[in-house]
Amino acid sequence: MFKKVLIANRGEIAVRIIRACKELGVATVAVVSTADRDSLHSYLADETVCIGPPPAQESYLNMQQILSAALLRGADAIHPGFGFLSENAEFAESCRRCGVEFIGPSAPSIRRLGDKAAAKATVKACGIPTIPGSDGELEEFSEIVACAKETGYPLLIKAAAGGGGRGIRRVDAEEELKNAYDAARTEAEACFGSSAVYVEKLLEHTRHIEFQVIADRHGNVVHLGERDCSMQRRRQKVLEEAPSMALTPELRKRMGEDAVKCARAVSYENTGTVEYLLDREGHYYFMEMNTRIQVEHPVTEMVTQLDLVKEQLRVAAGEPLSFTQEEVEIRGHSIECRINAEDASWGFAPCGGAVDILHVPGGNGVRFDSAIYQGYRMPIHYDSMIGKLITWGRTREEAAARMKSALSEMIVDGITTNIGFERQLLASPEFIAGQYDTDSVARILEE
Repeated sequence: MFKKVLIANRGEIAVRIIRACKELGVATVAVVSTADRDSLHSYLADETVCIGPPPAQESYLNMQQILSAALLRGADAIHPGFGFLSENAEFAESCRRCGVEFIGPSAPSIRRLGDKAAAKATVKACGIPTIPGSDGELEEFSEIVACAKETGYPLLIKAAAGGGGRGIRRVDAEEELKNAYDAARTEAEACFGSSAVYVEKLLEHTRHIEFQVIADRHGNVVHLGERDCSMQRRRQKVLEEAPSMALTPELRKRMGEDAVKCARAVSYENTGTVEYLLDREGHYYFMEMNTRIQVEHPVTEMVTQLDLVKEQLRVAAGEPLSFTQEEVEIRGHSIECRINAEDASWGFAPCGGAVDILHVPGGNGVRFDSAIYQGYRMPIHYDSMIGKLITWGRTREEAAARMKSALSEMIVDGITTNIGFERQLLASPEFIAGQYDTDSVARILEE
């Protein structure tokens, strides 16, 4: 096991990693921007290094500063969390070149799966269903036009290096194609440093289902079941649950086996998530594979009773997985609500301010992963998520009842949050019936 791990991230995921390290007896180094000097992760870590000013490009995305901090403080591994540098192949390569273990997959795996078009070609070769569209990047607009005619409308133009709902434009008719193409390329270049795009058929009324996989360097690959992430606002997940109400046992088995097949195809190591779209007829299509720990990983932990971050650390240290596929057991049901500092009545505009009063709900089957505390002032420079409220129950109904109770008890005074919005989702007939899709949030908001 490692002696000291530097956490190249901030907020609740940094806190989550520090806690896992403490349980394994591993020392930790936190990195902070000047805006995060009073952050919870800086207080909980054994050591803290300031790496730059508030803008992420000058701090949390500054590879040289982070690697220098790791080497100066004697860290033998770096955990990137999610976002920032977590899916940056160059950073993973630089870490290992400097003799510091990158807690995640290899740089070649990140490259192969990070390019969405290349990933699609890889899984297609394995016989895994993929969304109709182009087989790879389309460099010329004339290729986009030809592919659109073959694929049919509506369709999506998507950034090849994309993620998080960025660099995507919907096209309903040919006359919209050029503007959408230009807009997608511009956003892709700004967000990911690459303007490459590809075309996919827009599958409507679908569920967003993802399978958690984990692999070690000894050839063991397992999946830990699925999460339903279909409750989305502007392609951003807002509520997740495990397991999904949409899957039959037979479908779950096939999708899980394909997720493992996908990981094996690229000699994957560490945690990853294979994401699918599922239509109303029960047909599923590979969408992408995220090469990192996910925001919503706690619901999988709740139903499997496995600590995914500790498993990440063990696998990166060269240890074999501590369980087999046959030993993975899904028990009960779990729901996660993302608590964001935003005003739902004003188009979900981010809100800053200080947390004057904080009351966190508790009790059996209730968990809150967060980095806020009473008196904490929200920086305006980063993501608006302030925490994740997770509940577990023996049944879906019990997990939902606990979530409703926990949301009604939670107090975050001083900043505006989306707690009321999450309660609205839980009370919607579509969620209660378990019959929702990726367009449900928009419909609920219109009611």
